[in-house]
Amino acid sequence: MTAQVVEPVVVDAPTETREISGLRATTAQLIRRPLFLIAAAWVAFVLISAFRPGWFTGYDPYATDPAAAMLPPGADHLFGTDIYGRDLWSRVLHGSALTIRATLIALGIAGVAGLGLGIVSGFFAGITDSILMRFVDVLLAIPGLLLALSIVTALGYGTLPVAVAVGVGIVPGFARTTRAEVLRVKTLPYVEAARAGGASWARVLLRHILPNAWGPVAVLAVLDAGVAIIAIASLSFLGFGAAPPAAEWGTLIADGRNYLITSWWLSLLPGVFVALLVLSLNHLSKTFQELSR
Repeated sequence: MTAQVVEPVVVDAPTETREISGLRATTAQLIRRPLFLIAAAWVAFVLISAFRPGWFTGYDPYATDPAAAMLPPGADHLFGTDIYGRDLWSRVLHGSALTIRATLIALGIAGVAGLGLGIVSGFFAGITDSILMRFVDVLLAIPGLLLALSIVTALGYGTLPVAVAVGVGIVPGFARTTRAEVLRVKTLPYVEAARAGGASWARVLLRHILPNAWGPVAVLAVLDAGVAIIAIASLSFLGFGAAPPAAEWGTLIADGRNYLITSWWLSLLPGVFVALLVLSLNHLSKTFQELSR
């Protein structure tokens, strides 16, 4: 009598377990990147200080002290003082709230409008795609800063008009990226299998296409956050931002441009603060892009 050999049954790991393992592997890779950790820490600090500046400074950003005017950076005043004796470090931190909120508004506008245009264009294709993409091409043909200047001139000065103008300026990038991802995912086998199984197009869009197309869009959002910060600071530098004595980053840099020789810190230190934030966001975006490949 021949003994029967029973083959072991291989059971696939649950989806949740695989996702947890993938998350742990990604986290382990990020921990081994010191530049990523430094960039993430700086971004986290700026975000926290934007909404809780009192945790990092005890000075009133609008309190003047003529006797302490134009003091260089030191232990008492980390970034020195401006021409009115106001603590520059305090003004930079309190100005974070205006710029960060404007950036979030701009990204929200770009995300909603850009995602909507990209999803509709890529999903329905055909004549709809042609019309929407020609509209996006027109926006792309106009330099972003020039488009933002035109919009903010029509809407008026202030933080909110600047945020709206910058948001409209970065819509084309979101629309193009979303459209490309929707077109890619729409042709994958599991989407065709879902359609063959009787799933409606709405279900396919919500359950299969969108969850698998948001990755590059999220990376673009991190990258465009830096672009939006530069654009908002540029418009504030040109005088389109919040009215004085509001401490927007661009306004702070503009206020010190006439004193670069005698008081270099008035423009340089706020500029370095903004530059480090933008470089950190760019590094985070680059790292996420490398990990998603």
